[in-house]
Amino acid sequence: MLDDRDRKILALLQINASTPVGEIAERVALSISACSRRIARLESQGYILRRVAVLDREVMGVPTIVFALIKTTRHAEEWVESFRKAIADIPEVVEAHRLTGNYDYLLKILLPRAEHYDLVYKAIIRKVELFDMSASISMEVMKADTGMPVGHAR
Repeated sequence: MLDDRDRKILALLQINASTPVGEIAERVALSISACSRRIARLESQGYILRRVAVLDREVMGVPTIVFALIKTTRHAEEWVESFRKAIADIPEVVEAHRLTGNYDYLLKILLPRAEHYDLVYKAIIRKVELFDMSASISMEVMKADTGMPVGHAR
């Protein structure tokens, strides 16, 4: 069971996972060793899956975000697995979600420019059959947070 200190530690690590343990300990009013033990426990219990570096899209040369909405007439497990493998091989596809509603899948694609979308589109349809794939280009990122709310954690 998490307490308020655990939640605060998780929130601080989400902001910057490389924050020194001493600084985190001070902010949650714990000794360094007690804070270190809590972080280790949070990792072992699966609250912290991994620590990553968040890269700048502009500096990395992929400033364009495209959201692709996909419809398919095939929902068999074999097709889904083929689709999963097809998008896994495309590094520009950074997120993929199976949806309820009018569309079956949503892809978040990072590109050097909008014209590059056609290469991603062709790479997908070479490997799996789709009913429809339409895309929208993000005009402005209004919120992009890598963290998640910690208040609901048990």
